[in-house]
Amino acid sequence: MSDFKIAQRETEGVNVLELKGYLDAHTAPKLEEVLQNLLKDSRFYIVVNCKDLSYISSAGLGVFMAFIEDVRKNKGDIKLTNMSAKVYNVFDLLGFPLLYEIFKDEREAVVKFFEKSKSK
Repeated sequence: MSDFKIAQRETEGVNVLELKGYLDAHTAPKLEEVLQNLLKDSRFYIVVNCKDLSYISSAGLGVFMAFIEDVRKNKGDIKLTNMSAKVYNVFDLLGFPLLYEIFKDEREAVVKFFEKSKSK
């Protein structure tokens, strides 16, 4: 079975998920559960740090698509950061850069939430 871990923390009111290992059909339910719990707790500012993500399948990508509408409906967003070229290519191939903001580092993504709220 694939090795996959999620470390979860909060920084400045933004929930950061650090993904590690292989996100595929077998491990996607772990990410679904974490995102469901964030939504249940009304936590809609989410940054997903992919620094240690070595692989993502279409099932893993599907998890992001399953939650983005509810997150944005609640004036939040899911921002992605720190992708290796290999992982980014999968996201890019399926058009994710058009749907999600992808940042080189986590700090940029966290700051972006506050820039947006200041301009409203």
